[in-house]
Amino acid sequence: MVELSIKKEKPMRFKCCAGFWHALAGALMVLVGIFLWFNPAISILALALYLGAALIVIGAGYITSSLEADNGWWTFVGVLDILVGIILVTNMGITAATLPIIFGIWCLAVGAAQLVTSYKFGRQDLPWGWSMALGVLGVVFGFIILEHPLIGTIAISTLMGLYLIAYGLFEIGEYMYFKKLEDNIKA
Repeated sequence: MVELSIKKEKPMRFKCCAGFWHALAGALMVLVGIFLWFNPAISILALALYLGAALIVIGAGYITSSLEADNGWWTFVGVLDILVGIILVTNMGITAATLPIIFGIWCLAVGAAQLVTSYKFGRQDLPWGWSMALGVLGVVFGFIILEHPLIGTIAISTLMGLYLIAYGLFEIGEYMYFKKLEDNIKA
């Protein structure tokens, strides 16, 4: 039998730490990342459409998870993802010119939220290192894009694809970790 001791900053229910939506979001991020990585010549308009739709779905998942886990940062990321997704899908002409800036800001915000989450995980004596690493990667990647907004579509597609693959794999890993932890607690 496994005993689990958690320091309580605020009670955390394991069922909601990384639910089904995290796994779905992770899988979607990996698929979009692979697509971007292997199709760098894709037009920026198609990129905006695909990523906009993905962000709307991912944002809905974050909001759903935040309601279960009472996590304001997930609500923030969910609302941000939905807003960015709607902007990408409904303003295709503007999107072509501003996509690097939009993604830079999105990466900064998600990276910052991931850093806060890693801090909360650490306070709960839960593994936090990968969460922090992905948060730092998101912030650094966001600053790189904002510093060089005229970087070519190929570079943006490749780097964004790599980031989405890493982020998606982390989301899937986080889901599997908490699912196993929840199963062990129930046993």
